[in-house]
Amino acid sequence: MIDSIESFGRYPKVHHKKNDYLFWRNENPDFSDENSFLPFGLGKSYGDSCLNPDNNLISINYLNKFISFDDKNGILEVESGVTLEQCIAFLIPRGWFLPVTPGTKLITIGGAIANDVHGKNHHVAGTFGCHIISFELLRSDLSRTYCSREQNTELFNATIGGLGLTGIITKVKFQCTRCNGPMIDSENIKFRSFEEFFEVNAGSSDYEFTVAWVNTNSDGSGILSRGNFADANLQPEKYDYVSKSLPFPVDYDFINPLSVAAFNFLYYTKQLEDRQRLIIDYNPFFYPLDAVNGWNKAYGKRGFLQYQFVIPFENGLENLKSIFKIITAGGNSSFLTVLKTFGGIKSPGMLSFPKPGITMAIDFKMTGQKILDILDLSDKIVRDAGGILYPAKDARMSGEDFRYFYPQWKEFKQYIDPKFSSGFWRRVTGDSK
Repeated sequence: MIDSIESFGRYPKVHHKKNDYLFWRNENPDFSDENSFLPFGLGKSYGDSCLNPDNNLISINYLNKFISFDDKNGILEVESGVTLEQCIAFLIPRGWFLPVTPGTKLITIGGAIANDVHGKNHHVAGTFGCHIISFELLRSDLSRTYCSREQNTELFNATIGGLGLTGIITKVKFQCTRCNGPMIDSENIKFRSFEEFFEVNAGSSDYEFTVAWVNTNSDGSGILSRGNFADANLQPEKYDYVSKSLPFPVDYDFINPLSVAAFNFLYYTKQLEDRQRLIIDYNPFFYPLDAVNGWNKAYGKRGFLQYQFVIPFENGLENLKSIFKIITAGGNSSFLTVLKTFGGIKSPGMLSFPKPGITMAIDFKMTGQKILDILDLSDKIVRDAGGILYPAKDARMSGEDFRYFYPQWKEFKQYIDPKFSSGFWRRVTGDSK
């Protein structure tokens, strides 16, 4: 059994029977084992959607080759194990960028599709799945299916946001977006309440990228960051980005109410002005935490939970305040709380998470039943408000809630590869495999 494979949240702790590797996209894995399989990238999903306890994983990390690039139209074709970081390094010198990027570039293209990731530009670009042109899907019967919006459309839609359950994506073709260079013309704006956040956010329609950090040791203050790719004349001749490791031992239990309160106070007050304009490199704008290697280990050996929901705009302010009050009660503060809004661009993904509304993501140290009970209370408000939770971030949602949030799960189930499963899927559907 293999004990070393974890999700990014490091919870739950599980064992796997084996972890096989695909080295070539034309290679056929051995699916003869009676246990189930699940493709595995870099393990950046926070919960158990990327885990297959007591069963098998198939790593796609060696499927890391670039296949083709249409420089005129910005269409890139790569193997599924290529990372966002590798794509960006290739694209920026050519005047292109990813159409959508989450808060880390340390994930695979296959993982970006499986979780239908979203970013700071959802209101204008939708999810990553909105920009997929086609992909090849390898199934356990060793068939290889070309999937696009025009061909095998149902399997295409099921695979986008399908959590790796429909098969192994071997290669992907997607549309990129133009950029002038690596710099972002950004503005950071303080807000002192959720009401102020919505006012500032409503005035940000000229910005492609918007996101806010929220101080959980407050009643809703924070800093909204917005930006666009900077004009070419604002680009420096060279730029540097240095990744650093944590200044304390691995598994050091750094997160506690005092340390979080101190961080939140310092982060909010270090910006003296209400508005601050900066021309900055894309890395600290999109990926600030990628600069700190192993930051997820700061929560200690028990790991952490990330809780992300989206609720409709209708009664959104009232519901957001209610959820925020519950999940920050009793000192359950977080140094990483993200708030933004989703637009109306619909993803083709059958189980895609984003929908028009307000989304918040909060990290919590795994403290046992106490935090689980608090999140159960929050789930009820999310459900009553007509919202949903994000499977890629989840490690504890009830099966009843999942089936309520995603009634399309029954339709999706018919596209699951019969040899594929995951800990998440068994937990929320009751499937035994």
